[in-house]
Amino acid sequence: MEAKVYNQKGEETGKVKLPNEIFGLKWNGDLVHQVTTGMQANQRINIAHTKDRSEVSGGGKKPYRQKGTGRARHGSIRSPIWKGGGVTHGPLKDKKYREKINKKMKIKALYTILSEKLKDKEILFIDDIKLKEVKTKLAQKILLSLSKVSGFNKLKMKKKNNIFLSLNKKDEIIRKSFNNLPQIYLDRIGNINPLTILKYRYLIIVDPEKSINLILNKIK
Repeated sequence: MEAKVYNQKGEETGKVKLPNEIFGLKWNGDLVHQVTTGMQANQRINIAHTKDRSEVSGGGKKPYRQKGTGRARHGSIRSPIWKGGGVTHGPLKDKKYREKINKKMKIKALYTILSEKLKDKEILFIDDIKLKEVKTKLAQKILLSLSKVSGFNKLKMKKKNNIFLSLNKKDEIIRKSFNNLPQIYLDRIGNINPLTILKYRYLIIVDPEKSINLILNKIK
């Protein structure tokens, strides 16, 4: 399996071999759903908390005598049926939502999503990106050039969550230049996971040979 490689001007410069174990898998919706929902659960921060009748203030004494008032019997204003009383079966901050995700399942889900994105022509391979200075206008120019590649004309759209730009090394000039473009999220290829890839429509992989090796090393 091969794919075309382009430069930052949108010109074809060669081809790259793609391993079938990463880009040749069939879609497995059940696996992807299980992994992504588990990852979302693990990222969940449990903040919501309600107080039961033992935690609310007040209610130290009986609100009124047991008999002779014509009203129902009550022992405390902290009862859930009183306004300002405790909450019954409300959310608690000590509830655990964390799920265990098998490492091989997570990697297989990642490879499955990459395979599907390649089939849908949503992965673009770039040989390199070079910028002499930090300038958003230069980054925008690169995007316009890449949008001329057949099938990637929507790269120039300013729609949020449009592009995931992956590098195989840190580059502050590139990071700061692309940082002001709302449609782009930039990160190193070693940090990709099923959730981040699904969040963005297009995936741009810089220096594909090295990047693919880094992805392969995830399973080792």
